[in-house]
Amino acid sequence: MTEVLLELPVFAKLSQRVWRVLGFNPGKFTLQGTNTYLIGTGARKLLLDCGEGKEEYLPCLKSTMETLPGAFISDIIISHNHYDHWGGVPSILSSELNRPQSPIQVHKMIVENARPSEFGAHHDMPSDIPLVPMQNDQKFEVDGATLRVIHTPGHTSDHCTFYLEEEEAIFTADCVLGQGTAVFEDLKDYIDGLKRLVDFNPKRLYPGHGPVVEEGKAKILEYIKHRQDREAQIVQVLQSRQSAAPMDIVEVLYKGYPESLHAPAAHSVELHLKKLLKEGKASTMEVDQQDLFARMTKQQWSLHKEASL
Repeated sequence: MTEVLLELPVFAKLSQRVWRVLGFNPGKFTLQGTNTYLIGTGARKLLLDCGEGKEEYLPCLKSTMETLPGAFISDIIISHNHYDHWGGVPSILSSELNRPQSPIQVHKMIVENARPSEFGAHHDMPSDIPLVPMQNDQKFEVDGATLRVIHTPGHTSDHCTFYLEEEEAIFTADCVLGQGTAVFEDLKDYIDGLKRLVDFNPKRLYPGHGPVVEEGKAKILEYIKHRQDREAQIVQVLQSRQSAAPMDIVEVLYKGYPESLHAPAAHSVELHLKKLLKEGKASTMEVDQQDLFARMTKQQWSLHKEASL
């Protein structure tokens, strides 16, 4: 059953130092739309992500800032290279919000030789946008808010989350959502990133999509358990036979589900298998990685008997 999305206001004050402005881009993967956040108790604000540039977004952002005396944006921080998180940058930089006397700086993690994104929302940022490279563990400080960068690849190779020290909260971008579960490109990196976030013991999560999560650590642990449970099911299938293709596993685990779900399920299974391969717990045969049909139906995977799972 599809989860009913909670209705979110287009802008809202979430705490003494955090305001959310929706990106006006609701959809299957963006839920109610991309969450963008104004951060700071003083006039100077950080803007974390900025939607995909929908025409309604900029007026809403301006209206929100007009309710905050003297507010201005000094820095835009981009969580990762998916268009629904950075596409609004050009319109903001060309607006009166970008003051000539103190131009807005745009920050993003730069990953050399990053693998191409498997999601259609990926577009390279235009070269005329001046980017300030962001580093893991870097801190952004404004009045009342200190943001610490946490590089959490998995959703994408450049994906970052941000720890808000004053609230013991984390802006999770796309690795933990307010509703449903997240998608990812590398499951091992993704799980490792989630475990890193658990160590911060967050009280609250500000996700890239969906409502605020109040039981932060519990939600992250729930995400980890969900993936561990699925991996255990996949391992059980592999233990029952010499080898299997992703679609073979889907036919066991998703028996009774509509066939329309089988293709995305097979892709998810493949990502779990790649994690096992990366950990030295499974092996596979070579197939053309550009041939999606072969990967899902013909590429055989087997479990190492000596592997500790």
